[in-house]
Amino acid sequence: MIRLLIVDDHPAFRRGLELMLSDVDDIEVVAQAASGEEAVELAAQATPDVVLMDLRMPGLDGIESTRRLKRLHSSLSVVVLTMFEDDASVFAAMRAGARGYVLKGADQDEIERAVRAAAAGEAIFGPAIADRVLLHFAQGGEHPRATFPSLTQREREVLSLIANGKGNAAIAHELGINLKTVRNHVSNVFTKLHVSDRASAIVKARESGMGGE
Repeated sequence: MIRLLIVDDHPAFRRGLELMLSDVDDIEVVAQAASGEEAVELAAQATPDVVLMDLRMPGLDGIESTRRLKRLHSSLSVVVLTMFEDDASVFAAMRAGARGYVLKGADQDEIERAVRAAAAGEAIFGPAIADRVLLHFAQGGEHPRATFPSLTQREREVLSLIANGKGNAAIAHELGINLKTVRNHVSNVFTKLHVSDRASAIVKARESGMGGE
């Protein structure tokens, strides 16, 4: 029996997955988590074999959750189940230790295959993702730099400006938004990057290739 932990911040989606897999003979949903923090906690209690992991969640995102789970439970297999198929998200998940990457909207057979493959120690990708990964390496591409897939496009713009040494007022002027909105974006960026101040955010941003203009 494969013990499965479902991680997604949408209750209806978690419930749908549980119902979908409830009649599968060799898969048992042993726990559900609504956040990355809860996933790390529940993994220690429920001892799952496989985790189905969403990427975009408030607080601890799926990339960092995967990294922590693999550090704490090396035998655990993580399969990302998300609606995001951009290269940055795919390769960030792989670098964090995910053994699979499947898009939401996949049919039940595909999700079951992914869970079974991960439990057996295999790496598996949905058809669309597999084609892109193979094409990337066939063209001699290197792993792209992590580009903080947990950030929204606007938050990435704000982080890029922070990395260039811009203050909140200058960011508000450049993006044409009010100062309060900038403060909210900056707070979200700090939370998602797990930093407490501007200097630490600049270091992370510049390590990823942002800033320096």
